[in-house]
Amino acid sequence: QVQLVESGGGLVQAGGSLRLSCTTSRRTFSTYAMGWFRQAPGKEREFVAAIRWSGADTYYSDSVKGRFAISRDNAKNTVYLQMNSLKLEDTAVYYCAAASAVQTIPSQYAYWGRGTQVTVSS
Repeated sequence: QVQLVESGGGLVQAGGSLRLSCTTSRRTFSTYAMGWFRQAPGKEREFVAAIRWSGADTYYSDSVKGRFAISRDNAKNTVYLQMNSLKLEDTAVYYCAAASAVQTIPSQYAYWGRGTQVTVSS
């Protein structure tokens, strides 16, 4: 079992920035691909970004490409999501997840955090 805990969410004005963190105590963290997803009220959970276990490759949805950056520090068992130029439509609960390989489909991730709320105001 891999327990993931997100932090860093909050209220920010449009155009601002936030950095989300997701950490685990699991020593095997470095063997997992990690992803960030988000879910807005009334909408399905959607892929945001993912990173290979090594950090060598990253993947983004078209809606956040160029604004968000995913990274990881395996020594700290932590994955980050730097969010810049935030828009109103970025408002959602953000979840981190772990999988055996990089995926963009939520059902392919075995482990999930409880989420952190990001609210972008005008």
